[in-house]
Amino acid sequence: MRSAALSAADAEAFASAPAPKRPVRWHILVFLAPAASIYTVVMLLPLVESLWLSFFTTGADRSVVFTGLGNYARLLLDPTWARFFWNALRNNLIFFAINMAVQNPIGILLAALLSLPKLRGRGFYRTAFFLPTMLSFVIVGFVWRLLLSPTWGVAKSFLSFFGLGAWFEPWLGQSSTALITLSLISVWQFVGIPMMLVHAALLIIPDELIEAAESEGIVGFAQFFKVKLPLIWPSIGIVSMLTFVGNFNAFDLVFISQGSNAGPDYSTDLLGTLLYRSYFGAGTQIGDPYMGATVAGVMFAIIFGGVALYLITIQRRIAYYSF
Repeated sequence: MRSAALSAADAEAFASAPAPKRPVRWHILVFLAPAASIYTVVMLLPLVESLWLSFFTTGADRSVVFTGLGNYARLLLDPTWARFFWNALRNNLIFFAINMAVQNPIGILLAALLSLPKLRGRGFYRTAFFLPTMLSFVIVGFVWRLLLSPTWGVAKSFLSFFGLGAWFEPWLGQSSTALITLSLISVWQFVGIPMMLVHAALLIIPDELIEAAESEGIVGFAQFFKVKLPLIWPSIGIVSMLTFVGNFNAFDLVFISQGSNAGPDYSTDLLGTLLYRSYFGAGTQIGDPYMGATVAGVMFAIIFGGVALYLITIQRRIAYYSF
């Protein structure tokens, strides 16, 4: 009885005793501070300043006037601005659709081929396909303009060698083909990114799962679609999200290849080039920093909305497998 009483008293004393304080891990803040500071100065502050700038305009006396959402209404509804904005948005959607429908499937196919155990020279192929992603936009744009030039380019001679010379057209100089051509150039440059990400996901699939599938007679393409593909869906989702963000931020390739006016006749105009012209001015268009900031605000809203929609509706339903 005495031991029971002592144990009950000890339990009561232990329950009433204050919980030990966890040590403050200051070293985490020390290590995070440099990166957080640089990210705040380089990314967050300019973003907030740009969004804040979009709520102002220039008054009749050249003074700064708060206009609320007036700039956004002007961008979407005013005929002077709306025709450029909706054209750029439509082109951006086409640009994104081509990259999503061509670049990512090709990247997944290349990753699947590179994961074949009997394939020789995998290191060379990985380097060759990934190398264009490391090239500067200036180099890519300039080289492809030279290759596709009807005057001194080699594209016409190359097609003529195979008896397809009649198919050659000045693809970058026609409104009907310029945007598709730039989209395919972008596919060529960045197909290495989905290839490497999906390839890395395929490499971490345990051999035991592959052996179990083979023991059940699941081999070849059936094995990829029934076993491997469900396991790499999270990586494919990340690739799709990176494609969406990158395409709606696209600017460099169009600017280098077609100029700030995104010719011919604004057929390759994207939101990024519209932002540049709106802010700095180009050709006959006078620069307006407030409208440029408004275009940037719309771009941020589209990208933020797309990422949020993906995280809420798709990413939560993707099953993650731990090996």
